[in-house]
Amino acid sequence: MTDDTLAWMGMADTAQRIRRKELSSLEVTQALLQRIERLNPRLGAFVLPLPELALAQAREADQRAARGDWAGPLHGVPMALKDLCWTAGIATTAGMPLHAGFRPDRDGTVVRRLREAGTVLLGKLKMTEGAFSAHHPDIVPPMNPWREDLWTGVSSSGSGVAVASGLCPGAIGTDTGGSIRFPAAANAVTGLKPTWGRVSRHGAFELAASLDHLGPMCRDATDCGLMLGAIAGADPDDPTALQAPVPDYLAGDVQRLDGLRIGIDEAYATHEVEAPVVAGWQAMLETLVRLGARPVSVRMPPVDTIVADWAPHCGVEAAVAHAASFPSRRSEYGPVLAAVLDLGLRLSATDYQTILLRRAEFTGRMNGLMKDIDVLLTPAIPFAAPSNEQIATLRQDPAYRLRLSRYTAAFDMSGHPTLTLPTGFTDDGRPVAAQLIAGTLQEATLVRVGRAFQAQSPWHLKRPFSDGSCAS
Repeated sequence: MTDDTLAWMGMADTAQRIRRKELSSLEVTQALLQRIERLNPRLGAFVLPLPELALAQAREADQRAARGDWAGPLHGVPMALKDLCWTAGIATTAGMPLHAGFRPDRDGTVVRRLREAGTVLLGKLKMTEGAFSAHHPDIVPPMNPWREDLWTGVSSSGSGVAVASGLCPGAIGTDTGGSIRFPAAANAVTGLKPTWGRVSRHGAFELAASLDHLGPMCRDATDCGLMLGAIAGADPDDPTALQAPVPDYLAGDVQRLDGLRIGIDEAYATHEVEAPVVAGWQAMLETLVRLGARPVSVRMPPVDTIVADWAPHCGVEAAVAHAASFPSRRSEYGPVLAAVLDLGLRLSATDYQTILLRRAEFTGRMNGLMKDIDVLLTPAIPFAAPSNEQIATLRQDPAYRLRLSRYTAAFDMSGHPTLTLPTGFTDDGRPVAAQLIAGTLQEATLVRVGRAFQAQSPWHLKRPFSDGSCAS
C-alpha cells in the first residue's frame, strides 16, 4: 500500500485495518509524517508537527494491539489538534505570538479523551489569532489545497487544510461564530459542530465562553461520528458540559431515511446565495428525498438581528477571556482581534442585556421550530469558497461580514448542533457546501443523515493533487 493510499484512508477504515492486523499504527503514522514533512512547508497547516511523540504513541498502540488491549474504535489512528487545545508540556499558542512560551502542565479534556481512545497525535494545527477571524500579522496563513488564492476559512484554518490535503484523517476544530463550518466549506471537508456543552471546553483557550464549541473535522460524517463519540460527555473539570449519556453516533439505518422530516425555508436558504451553492443545496435535498426523507416547509425565525448581535456579544466575552493581557499588552495583538476586544469593552451593560434577551428569544424560537422537523437544511456559507482578495473586503464592508455569517453565527447563538458537508465545486474549482441543523443533542441524527447523503455523493471523495499543488 503506497503512502498516498494510506494518507487518504479514513479514520474508521484505518482503525478496522489495524484491528485486522492488515496495517500497523506505526506504518500509517510514518506515512503521514512523511507527507507532512513533504507538503507542510508549502501548505502551512501544521504550526508544530510532533514526529517523535507520534511515533512513540504509534508504537505503544501497536504493542497494546499485540496484547489484545484495544482502547476503542479509534485505536492507533493518527489525528491532529487545533493549537488552542492544551497539551501537557507542549506549546499551545492559540495562534497568538504572546502565548509562544505557554506549555500547559496537563492535557485538556478533549486531548486526554482522544489519548485514552488510543489515537496518535501528529501535531498542532495553525489557527487564526485567539480563534477570531484573522491570522496574527506575524503568522503566514495556511494555503487552501484546492487553489492557492482561495480562503481557507477561519478560525480552524489549519484543521481544514490538513484534513483536505491528506495530512491527517481527522482534526479537532472549534466554532464560536462559524470556525468549524467556514474551513469545512472552504476546504471541502466535513465538520460537526456539536450542541453547546456536548464537548467539554476544559483545557481549550477561550474566545467567548457561551459561544465556543469544540468538534471534529474529517473527510466524512462517519469519521466525525467516531471522533465525537470519543470526546463527548460530562466532565467534572467543566461544569457546563452536558450530563446526557453519549450515544453510538454510528447507529441507525443509513440506507434509507424513510419518515425523516427535513425543514426547508427556501427564502432563507436562497436569498443572496450564489447559484452554485443553491444548486448544491437543491441536489442534497433531492438526494435525501430519494432516500425517503420528507421535506417540510418551515419559516426560520428572523436572523439578521441575531447575526448582527454576534460580534458585540463575542466581544464582551472575549474581553473577559483576555483580561489578563488586554489592553495591557495591546501592542502584541493583531488589529482584528484587538478591534473586537475594544468593541466588547465599549458595550454598555444595558446593550449587552438587550442582546442576551434577544439571544434567549431566538433560541426559544429555534427550539420550537425543531420540534416539528428532524433536520433543517441550509447552505453552510452563501458563496462558493471565496478568494483571499474577496475576504479582504470583509474588513471594510460590514454588510459582507453579516452575509458571510448568515448561516453560522445564529446557530452558535442558539447552541444547536450542525453538520457541514461538501456538495460540489464550481467550474473554476471552488468548493461549495451545505449544512444540516438538528435539535439539541441530536448529533446522532446529523451523522446518520450525513452518512446517508455521502453514500450517494462523490464530493467528499474528491482530492486535491497528492503532491499538495493546486487541483485543476
